[in-house]
Amino acid sequence: MSNRTTFRVLAAATTLLALGAAAGCSTGGAAGADPQRVDVVAAFYPLQFIAERVGGDAVRVTNLAKPGAEPHDLELNPSQVGQVSEAELIVYLKGFQPAVDDAVAQNGGDRAFDVTSVQPLLDASAGGHNHEGEEENAEDSGAKDPHVWLDPTRLAGIGDQLAQRLGKADPDHAADYTAGAAALRADLTALDGEFRHGLATCQRREIVTSHAAFGYLADRYQLDQVGITGLSPDVEPSPQRLAHAIEEAKEHQATTIFFETLVSPKVAETIAGQVGAKTAVLDPIEGLAAGSNGDYLSVMRTNLQTLQTALSCS
Repeated sequence: MSNRTTFRVLAAATTLLALGAAAGCSTGGAAGADPQRVDVVAAFYPLQFIAERVGGDAVRVTNLAKPGAEPHDLELNPSQVGQVSEAELIVYLKGFQPAVDDAVAQNGGDRAFDVTSVQPLLDASAGGHNHEGEEENAEDSGAKDPHVWLDPTRLAGIGDQLAQRLGKADPDHAADYTAGAAALRADLTALDGEFRHGLATCQRREIVTSHAAFGYLADRYQLDQVGITGLSPDVEPSPQRLAHAIEEAKEHQATTIFFETLVSPKVAETIAGQVGAKTAVLDPIEGLAAGSNGDYLSVMRTNLQTLQTALSCS
């Protein structure tokens, strides 16, 4: 091959590489992403749910937390870190998943949407049951409860703000995002009405839960949460905490001790055995179970039915 021919081949290859790079940059999103849709990364399931509902066909949503996995302790692999750095919008809840917080701090820039900026978090003790002089659960002292999505009205407010952020990223579809948020708000308002009506008249209002994830739900619907392990579902309760939960369950004649889908039921079963109660699932909807066909709305309605049965609501 002559020098001139070699030069021509190299020049052609260089041109093709340059064109490829330009095409990659022109999408404004992740490499290989659909250039017709906004590339959104959601940190865990409830944020995926609202992003898909608000964004509709105009977005492509990637959930960092896999189905069936407990999202608190999520570790990101290099591919997921790449997804965060390349996304056009990152929807996350600051303080809930340290690995996501770190990735956003390093690569998020102005593409990050922290939902706590819309709905300030309640104290961990909100919705909880404390007698005078009783100490707060030690690991939750001064902590904030991240489970804001368990109040449908707060989730609706987050959806409204998400529509505005999507509209800035993709002005051509801003009206569609506003309409998507309005439809989501209508569904969440209906769900809120079902909870308010369904839990209005109950023989008991205390819910004994293995994981103190239900402060927002308790606060919204005038329930009293007795959390066994505090905010973190994988922290073993101290003997004192366990004894206190048993005492509370007996005092309030609890007939049901609640555990959740993504963690072990052993602690709930221990307390239930001590007080002669049964166990039931109350789902904090941090993630869907693997293979689940449900969504946020259907799981919340199942939670409502479970609460009505356990609390003897009329």
